[in-house]
Amino acid sequence: MSSSLTHLLRIPSPIGRIELTGDGEAVTSLSIARDGVLPLDDHAERSSAVLDDAAAQLAEYFAGDRRSFDVPVHLTGTPFRTAVWERLADLEYGALTTYGELGLAIGRPGYGRAIGGAVGANPVPIIIGCHRVLSSTGKITGYSGGDGIPTKLWLLEHEGITLAA
Repeated sequence: MSSSLTHLLRIPSPIGRIELTGDGEAVTSLSIARDGVLPLDDHAERSSAVLDDAAAQLAEYFAGDRRSFDVPVHLTGTPFRTAVWERLADLEYGALTTYGELGLAIGRPGYGRAIGGAVGANPVPIIIGCHRVLSSTGKITGYSGGDGIPTKLWLLEHEGITLAA
């Protein structure tokens, strides 16, 4: 593991195994297994208090008992991506937005493709709810976590959001 990822914890979830990394002070990434595989499967686990707290909050979220996360996260990215992620962090449980609305909110209208790239690069999905972003037509255009669109649909339905097929 690199020096910024000094801690690692894996937990089960209804959408597959989840891998959390941290720097001792905050969560730095969350990955959802794709085809049963996680990015750091070949590394030994070494948890920390913040990762244990994140795991507990995720368990409460999946049980339907938590609607927001208050675990600290460290986001590393370009100023543009960080602005998108900070705006996503303000999206409440069960709320939806579009790529276009996100662009308007950060003062970048017409940047839909770049907004989509930033949303897809969110290092801490679920904790920062990138699954709550749809196309302007209300369609699910993709999801970078787990098994993609089925994982996104599961998360949306878990939050009480049902979409027309």
